[in-house]
Amino acid sequence: MVKRYTHAAIALHWLIAIMIIANIALAWIWPHAADEQVRPMINAHKSIGITVLGLAIMRLLWRFTHRPPAYPPSYQGWERAASHGVHGLLYAVMFVMPLTGWIMDSAWKDAGTHPMFWFGLFEWPRIAWFQHLDPALRDRLHDGFGAAHGLAAYALYALFLLHVGGALKHQFLDRERELQRMWPGRD
Repeated sequence: MVKRYTHAAIALHWLIAIMIIANIALAWIWPHAADEQVRPMINAHKSIGITVLGLAIMRLLWRFTHRPPAYPPSYQGWERAASHGVHGLLYAVMFVMPLTGWIMDSAWKDAGTHPMFWFGLFEWPRIAWFQHLDPALRDRLHDGFGAAHGLAAYALYALFLLHVGGALKHQFLDRERELQRMWPGRD
């Protein structure tokens, strides 16, 4: 019998994964999109990012209150350590990416005249503190947090490959039922 994650953990895992993949796709596509499509894509990217932040908070709270299933006994110590490390860094990136994006957006020189709407439903607040800064400092913060957002994206790509690669290795090379632990469906 496969020891599975809880239904809530599985739902949060896949919802966050799908949203992150959608945000990566948007960021790769909008530089090549027609001008009239760019702003709606950026707005969707921001809405998804804020949603990922909220879901990551929920996921972390769930993780603190619900113990995940134990690794199969066949996993080596280094594999367990690597898994814990990659998962910890993925959690960090799930917070760093939306926070650096939100800060960058809040420090944007046109933030005051271009409100952000969460999926077009209601205005999402910018971090007001940035609106009162000297414009040159605000621009430097915008650029600095933009660079951090970009670096975190590269970390996300590497961690994603390690995460998926590890799961596939255990599933297909080691013949463990790794994917069934996190796949939606019956227990």
